[in-house]
Amino acid sequence: MRNGAPFKTWDLPQPLMQARERLGSSSEGDRQFVAILAAVPTHGLEAVAQACAEALIARTISRDLVLNILSRSNEPEAVPNYQTPVHLPTLTLVPTADCSRYNSLLNRGGHAS
Repeated sequence: MRNGAPFKTWDLPQPLMQARERLGSSSEGDRQFVAILAAVPTHGLEAVAQACAEALIARTISRDLVLNILSRSNEPEAVPNYQTPVHLPTLTLVPTADCSRYNSLLNRGGHAS
């Protein structure tokens, strides 16, 4: 693994090649690049390349940033406001917190239902 020898000649997408070059200047660069490559089986080569491109646009590149971008891309989409189905009745009486009712039930030895 010294100096990234196993992957120096690999034909990689441009963002990954740029990431390899940028990481090559640091002492931990090879390890970081290997960790980025290790994400390919899970996320796919295209997604990893896109994450590297996003990190490069931000003018920073690291294993942690690329993996964070990948994990954020797998988050579920936000659900739009939910519309109540038309067959359900609408509330005509808004529920209110009524602690005195609960307390009266406790005092009588009854159970809240």
